[in-house]
Amino acid sequence: MTPERWSLDGKVAMITGAARGIGRATAELLHARGARVVASDLSDVVHELDGDGYAALTGDVANEDVARRTVALARERFGRLDILVNNAGRTLNKPLLDTSVEEWDAVLATNARGNFVHSREAVRAMLETGGGAIVSVVSVVAQVAMKELAAYAASKGAITQLVKVIAVEYGARGIRANAVAPGVVETDILQSTGVEDSRAKLAGYGDAHPIGRIGQPGEIAEVIAFLASPASSFMTGALVMADGGYTAI
Repeated sequence: MTPERWSLDGKVAMITGAARGIGRATAELLHARGARVVASDLSDVVHELDGDGYAALTGDVANEDVARRTVALARERFGRLDILVNNAGRTLNKPLLDTSVEEWDAVLATNARGNFVHSREAVRAMLETGGGAIVSVVSVVAQVAMKELAAYAASKGAITQLVKVIAVEYGARGIRANAVAPGVVETDILQSTGVEDSRAKLAGYGDAHPIGRIGQPGEIAEVIAFLASPASSFMTGALVMADGGYTAI
């Protein structure tokens, strides 16, 4: 049984990038803990979640109209918005000198602008109902550097600072904002970069983590669910490392 303060009964959550990986695991976990969930993604696969206690929407997270429509869907179907999980993202593995302006802009648009427009619209809705919780998924590269990740690292650093600003601007009005920084997690995120077997490639980084393996989406979802719940009521503006000890080295 879920402890009372971990329960999300009566809450309405909005999750971006919910078709697969961490987003999908988070949508299913929050729903299991009592939340009604609005799930969005660029992929039509997200509509597999349509059904009892779920609503799904397809669109580009960087588009501010998509952010507005997603919040509107939460209100229309479930009457309010209490939780936003900014999970949608893309990566780019290229040296700085090989990264084009177009590639830089594309990564920053999805990751940083997408987070901004969804956070902005969610804050508007949450202020009307007395507050809420925003959880943004960043990465260890928001805190430490890795080669060939200039655009991705910059975008995740931007999100981390945005989370802190939201925390200090709206904390007194009942809105908490936190970020979770995963280490390497077994997903298919590298497929967009041309890697055929993303999961196998990522698994090869297991030894870089003191815990001896990479993470699973459900493990990150548990941290997100905690930060979204009343159990973390005194936490805001925090960057929570869920990285198998990677940044402890």
